[in-house]
Amino acid sequence: VVSTQSTGSSGINAEYGGIRRNEKISCWCTVRGAKAEEILERGLKVKEYELWRGCFSEEGNFGFGIDEHIDLGIKYDPSIGIYGMDFYVVLSRPGYRVRYRRKQKARLGTQHKVTKEEAQKWFQTKFDGILTNKKN
Repeated sequence: VVSTQSTGSSGINAEYGGIRRNEKISCWCTVRGAKAEEILERGLKVKEYELWRGCFSEEGNFGFGIDEHIDLGIKYDPSIGIYGMDFYVVLSRPGYRVRYRRKQKARLGTQHKVTKEEAQKWFQTKFDGILTNKKN
């Protein structure tokens, strides 16, 4: 399920790089549920389930990138070309919404927040992932 989609555009004129003014150069979307797990699984398969420890933030989120989208199993289209892709995973516990809702906002306790160590442990148990000390 795609909940949000937006496109970025170039604000500068950099024709030497093949980018023209107001040309769309990026997009992002939010995916949740089973579809998100499937896409994440395919992305981690490209990285061979190995992530650098520096990929994890202190708030328990992590991200990584791949160089070619065709590694995900998407068929190559000459009109599109080859592009890279970044994945960013935000982990939260049920009830995290109280921090962002419109009415009766409340602070989260430190026990309710996901830590870096918990996110790394989740990655290792869920995907049998390997954490490395050197950058890939």
